[in-house]
Amino acid sequence: MRVIVVGCGKLGSGLAKALMRKGNQVTIIDKDASTFELLGSDFKGETIVGSGFDRDVLEQANIRRADAIISCSKSDEANALIGKMARDVYHVPRVISRLYDPRRAEIYRSLGIQTLSTTTWGIERAMEMLSYEKLDSVMTIGDGQVEIIRAETPALLVGRTVNELTVYGEIQVLAINRSNKVFLPSQGTVLHQDDIIYISVLASSTNRLKTLLGLD
Repeated sequence: MRVIVVGCGKLGSGLAKALMRKGNQVTIIDKDASTFELLGSDFKGETIVGSGFDRDVLEQANIRRADAIISCSKSDEANALIGKMARDVYHVPRVISRLYDPRRAEIYRSLGIQTLSTTTWGIERAMEMLSYEKLDSVMTIGDGQVEIIRAETPALLVGRTVNELTVYGEIQVLAINRSNKVFLPSQGTVLHQDDIIYISVLASSTNRLKTLLGLD
């Protein structure tokens, strides 16, 4: 996966190193070249000095071929702008922005830009976000403790009931979009092919959900 990280502070450098260890192609951007020292001598990705919302810099980072961009500079305004540019102008499939203001975070999540906070939790959460394939995060609640996930019904669950995708206290199906009509299911509702399922899941149960959906 080709990933661009904007901002080489504790979160950005930690993400860049974690992504590289997973075998991803990483490019990291920062206005201050000295911050790249946080990456260590074994970092094999590309480093670019410049502003993350400068189009020339983004083009240099090959954003048109990027699979994901994570903007984690110290500025909410810059991170939000970069996320919006990546989503609307360059159509990057996965866009994550670090936003400190929860009011802004909710607005940008509604626009399809995933958001995160706090450094240690942020690295783990961003790695989880990037690992999703057929899952789409709609919103998070309680600083990421609960997440609402949107997913297509996998083949292995077609013809099964909602009950088989329920783990009490951890995972619950909230709604189903079927043929552009949304309804609230019961535990006995049968899942159909092409259903879009909205699921609430505890952050600690994300891997369990992926197992139930056959995505692990």
